[in-house]
Amino acid sequence: MFKDKILLVTGGTGSFGHALVRRFIKEDIKEIRILSRDEKKQDDMRKEFNDDRLQFYIGDVRDRSSIVHAVRGADFIFHAAALKQVPSCEFFPVEAVKTNVLGTDNVLEEAIAQGVKRVVCLSTDKAAYPINAMGISKAMMEKTFVAKARMARDTTIICGTRYGNVMASRGSVIPLFLDQIKEGKPLTLTNPHMTRFLMSLDEAVDLVLFAFQNGKPGDLFVQKSPASTIQDLADAILELTKSAVGSRVIGTRHGEKLYETLLTKEEYVKSEDLGNYYRVPMDQRDLNYDKYFVEGEENTSEQEYNSHNTYQLSIQEIQEKLLDLYEIKDELKDLRVK
Repeated sequence: MFKDKILLVTGGTGSFGHALVRRFIKEDIKEIRILSRDEKKQDDMRKEFNDDRLQFYIGDVRDRSSIVHAVRGADFIFHAAALKQVPSCEFFPVEAVKTNVLGTDNVLEEAIAQGVKRVVCLSTDKAAYPINAMGISKAMMEKTFVAKARMARDTTIICGTRYGNVMASRGSVIPLFLDQIKEGKPLTLTNPHMTRFLMSLDEAVDLVLFAFQNGKPGDLFVQKSPASTIQDLADAILELTKSAVGSRVIGTRHGEKLYETLLTKEEYVKSEDLGNYYRVPMDQRDLNYDKYFVEGEENTSEQEYNSHNTYQLSIQEIQEKLLDLYEIKDELKDLRVK
């Protein structure tokens, strides 16, 4: 599907963009465009991959005029640009709206206007039953792509993915734990009983590619992922690195949940089990509310899919996943030697 095609990745200098480029740089793709605001990260990425098929565009999804040239001629778009840090979005919620909601609308409007064939939007488990600004903005992002998918279904196929914590991604807890070990400081735990889904960057790319290849307009795809408690994750890292720094509890941060949900009860009841993935189809109803109020909807479920009721990894299984992460392999090796 990607042979001789042009692919655009918004927010492409982030962890997902790097993993996607590593995957596609080996394929017979014509061009990969990276759209982001940070020229330093773009320059680092240009030197890292050193491939003429990688083209860089400075722009901000908040400003539609700045993304026109990046979208022009693109066959496919992976929309990864977002504000993702929960605490910072809590303090600057309007900024989260500008990037995650209005920025998504800009990308989709431009994609539709320029006849892009397919767009996959990346979302997060925090969009399900959101309690923080980041999750609420991502939930609105999902509503935005579904609405655009409904309007553009005959010209541009728009679908999305929702996934949990990506292990060793920028700003996540695993790099933080490794830095604390290097500095000889105890690992800081918000709540030892807090659970989070754990998936690798490669698995995140697999999910997005699955959505790209199988998605119908408005579909939302979720990968079945294992989870662990924060305490078990910390213990696994401490044991793996033979570190004696221990851990300490600092309390829950702004906007954090005890567990995350990938599928709400309302989504679970209408989801399709595809083996390794769930597919949540777009609601096909229109604005004929007379029919809605008279007939209603009887389908309900008491079950949701969250990080408490999914498979819980043992400490040994967590360590196996950690050792398989190319992002931190060298760091782990160095720490284990020490």
